[in-house]
Amino acid sequence: MEIEVVENVDRIDKYLTNYVDFSRTIISKMIDSEYILVNGKKVKANYVVKVGDIITVKDGFIEPLDIKAENIPIDILYEDDDIIVVNKASGMVVHPGSGVREHTLVNALMYHTNCLSDINGEVRPGIVHRIDKDTSGLMVVAKNNKSHEILGNMLAHHDIKREYIALVKGVFPNETASIDAPIGRDKLNRKKMAVTKENSKNAITHLRVIKRYKDFTLLRLRLETGRTHQIRVHLAYIGYPVYNDPVYTSDKTTEFGQFLHSASIDFKHPITGKDMHFEVPLPNDFQVFIDSLEEL
Repeated sequence: MEIEVVENVDRIDKYLTNYVDFSRTIISKMIDSEYILVNGKKVKANYVVKVGDIITVKDGFIEPLDIKAENIPIDILYEDDDIIVVNKASGMVVHPGSGVREHTLVNALMYHTNCLSDINGEVRPGIVHRIDKDTSGLMVVAKNNKSHEILGNMLAHHDIKREYIALVKGVFPNETASIDAPIGRDKLNRKKMAVTKENSKNAITHLRVIKRYKDFTLLRLRLETGRTHQIRVHLAYIGYPVYNDPVYTSDKTTEFGQFLHSASIDFKHPITGKDMHFEVPLPNDFQVFIDSLEEL
């Protein structure tokens, strides 16, 4: 990621907290390890940014962590020598990161098996793709590097088909729609994403209506691309935000978080080539809420 400084603000470690999801401590470590450069050169954490500076934040930094296996129940739908398909609970973080060291899906997977790919390092063993903390549903995990590489290539070529179910605020008027709008960092809040033409990537989401309620609509969505927060950003952009989303709505929300669920996944097994299909029902809190709604 490259960030152009447009105003003299502050020292770089503090300035970057508005642009990346890392603490100042980790940002300082990244600066020391030359994962963060200014105008292509190494600086210190107390460097004061200047107008016109280009800050480069490299991918791949892994903070040394002591990741512990934890006996946390997880819902495994399928497992063989190469992959695991898991139904992640809402509220569970996928892997350790800034401010999170335990109680993640990775901690649970490490307790369950000693066989996980290590392509993404010690912080993300087995993790090929992620879903947000408060998004529930299906993920595929790699148990070895060969499977991980093949699955990663399939993701890059959109050969893994994922469909989501979301409850949105408002009554969506059309039966189907496609949203084609590029997504990048939000200028006003760098911890959020937004539809923007600047420093963005193309993003396409397809949707169809499942059911309409008095003040809500239940949607099924298919991703053509996989950008951070893509569904949440796109639906908020068109005026039908995901219900109970603490980030992309200004409403008071519950601990359950956004009503967004990874409901189905289709892919070819990375080793055998067999067609794989999995579906999981909505979480109980999600289902109970929509059962209470008045249908149109």
